Amino acid sequence: MIAVLDTGGIPRRRLRGALAVLSTCGLLLTAACATAVPPRPSSAAGPAADPTAGVPPELRRYYEQRLDWKACQDVPGFTCATVTVPLDYARPEAGDITLTAARVRATGKAAARVGSLQVNPGGPGDSAVDYLAAAAGTFSPAVRSAYDLVAVDQRGVRSSTPVDCETDTPATPMGFGLRVSDGAAEIADSYKAFEELADACEKHAGELLPHLGTPDAARDMDVVRALLGDERLHYLGYSYGTYLGATYAELFPSRVGRLVLDGAIDPALDGYRENLDSTAGYQLAWESFAADCAARPDCPVGHSVAEAGRVLDALVDRLDAGPLRQGKDITVTGEDLLTAVITALREASWEELRTLLRQALAGETAELQQFAGADEDDSGNATDALLAIDCLSSTLGARFSDAEAEAALPAFLRASPQFGASLATFLVLCTHWPVPPTQAPHRIKAPGAAPILVVGTTRDPATPYPWAQSLARGLDSGRLLTYDGDGHTAYHRGSPCIDDAVDRYLTHGELPAPGTVCG
Repeated sequence: MIAVLDTGGIPRRRLRGALAVLSTCGLLLTAACATAVPPRPSSAAGPAADPTAGVPPELRRYYEQRLDWKACQDVPGFTCATVTVPLDYARPEAGDITLTAARVRATGKAAARVGSLQVNPGGPGDSAVDYLAAAAGTFSPAVRSAYDLVAVDQRGVRSSTPVDCETDTPATPMGFGLRVSDGAAEIADSYKAFEELADACEKHAGELLPHLGTPDAARDMDVVRALLGDERLHYLGYSYGTYLGATYAELFPSRVGRLVLDGAIDPALDGYRENLDSTAGYQLAWESFAADCAARPDCPVGHSVAEAGRVLDALVDRLDAGPLRQGKDITVTGEDLLTAVITALREASWEELRTLLRQALAGETAELQQFAGADEDDSGNATDALLAIDCLSSTLGARFSDAEAEAALPAFLRASPQFGASLATFLVLCTHWPVPPTQAPHRIKAPGAAPILVVGTTRDPATPYPWAQSLARGLDSGRLLTYDGDGHTAYHRGSPCIDDAVDRYLTHGELPAPGTVCG
């Protein structure tokens, strides 16, 4: 899946493995242009009903466990706890796994609290605990006053029972060996590499693999909701986190509180369409950058969008023909350049992108390495978790043969002359995965759910804007908020209008007016 490995929220220069490229207000809001959420019985701020109401008897022990919150070892100001959940919700007797949760308490008085806000940064495979530790300071005083901020590493991820395929795949693309810019000839290499990863995961984590899908993670969120004492789930999800949040709304519509889904996945798409749409999204983002660059006298890639494309293509070819050697252990190829460009486009880091292109043309790669993740911490299991979670959903993980992927290559090249050949290789991501998908593409309606706020960015490369439109239309209670801008996700990325609209919804339950567009 190419849309969602990296996350929104705060920009992070993070790309893990060759899989890293998967992933992933013009109107000022005033009281007059906000719509209040209709009142519901037992309001979010009022006395809570039994958080375990309606729980099946065989699951009650999970919903009634007591959490032992203690100071987190590595996260000052946070407390952490371990949550026990069933490996298989259909057969709780099959055994348990554990999740790690982190919490920073609300700053406001108890009477003014809305509840707990569970936060998921996307990925899948990224640690929510690590994300919240870095991002907690970006939330407004109003949100911090109203909510305990809570992060739970999803099952299979990092500090929760992790999926560990025991491969020595490096966490960065440098030296990974999948040079995909050559197009069809490289699809076979990707096919073989993903086959080897799948075999390793089956060998070392086979019992866990069937139970790492998004519905299982959504059920885990409901257990955590109850243990936090919340009658309803209040939730902020970015990128893949929107798919997780929408799945929760489908499973538990009566328990939906205030859900913000930013950088939306369209659950109705299949893996092929998802990959192709995201490929076109990266092309749109590149052309937006190139048009801005062309108007600058010092633009390193020329003075038209067409010229910029030719310069990038030539530089990729040059690096593939003669990789740059930077220091003792780093070789920089055309694939690495594409990885760095894709990361910069996702973060809308245009000044840094101009710098890395200028350096690369001059034979220097310091900025390129930073964006491509050459100095990234190799700890964690993001690559294994991404595969394990993506491949259980037909929306997230495509399963093409190498011949089918090669036949699809012309469509990807039409969608993106610059990135199509590279991104088409991910059509074979899950072909050899040992567990069949458990989620089919379908529209999520979640009838009976409270209003859900969907945020979309018009030139989001990783999760294209039409996906947000589709998700908001599909949800019975969806409301779309649009950011007319660049980069992946919108909240906390520099638009006061977006931030104000989301904060009003989270703190007061006020939706932005239909059709609201922020610049």
